[in-house]
Amino acid sequence: MKALSLYQHRDSIIHKIDPISKLYYIGAAVVIPIILPTVNIAFTCMLASIILLIVGKVFKKVIPLVSFSFIVLLSIIIIQGLFNKTNNTIFISIGSLTFYKEGLIYAFKICMRVINIICAFSILVLTSKPSDIIEILVRNGLSPRIGYVLSSVLQIIPQMVSTMDTIKDAQRSRGMETDGSLLVRIKAFIPLIGPVVMNSLISTRERAMALEVRGFNSKTKKSFLNKAFSYKYSTAIKITIIFLLALAVIWRIIA
Repeated sequence: MKALSLYQHRDSIIHKIDPISKLYYIGAAVVIPIILPTVNIAFTCMLASIILLIVGKVFKKVIPLVSFSFIVLLSIIIIQGLFNKTNNTIFISIGSLTFYKEGLIYAFKICMRVINIICAFSILVLTSKPSDIIEILVRNGLSPRIGYVLSSVLQIIPQMVSTMDTIKDAQRSRGMETDGSLLVRIKAFIPLIGPVVMNSLISTRERAMALEVRGFNSKTKKSFLNKAFSYKYSTAIKITIIFLLALAVIWRIIA
């Protein structure tokens, strides 16, 4: 059966860390480069996220996500290198185009932040089961309704990919060409998108009915099937992250 989440099962220490600690890390990885907007800090946070992905044995799964954003990052480099308002020092000239050092530094800083954010969120999504993430959030006071919405968001892309593959196999068995040139794929995509959307709507309705039958809207206190997800070093991790955030704020104030 195809997995309906981006979670990758691996035997690593990152997988053993509880989702709340990973959320703390995401917050720190996103906020610290904003508090201390330097190239060195942005690079350090990005490198830390990449190292955690490598330790978690899921780095290869992040490469397509970063590659997908490459066009956007390249456009940032070009626009900032040419038109940033602080541009003053010429870095390189290519024909009639002149790229400036100040704009390129600013662009690379943005690119490192974007890559860092992608990698930081990937640590959570790729090394924690969606059910564990939602359950621990609900245990900590999150509304079950919001938890259900978040669970659906985490699973919607894998579900649509799985549904697309199933429908594509069914259409191929009926003689439709789904592989080949770009034109052939475009022609095959139009008949596929309708069933995928309809299947998603039907699936959403069925899940809503199933939840209603099971008393999802009941006001009584909810119970949990599984034991609470725990990690013995989670408190130390959270304290360390909070300390680093406080240190960044203090450094910004006194610097």
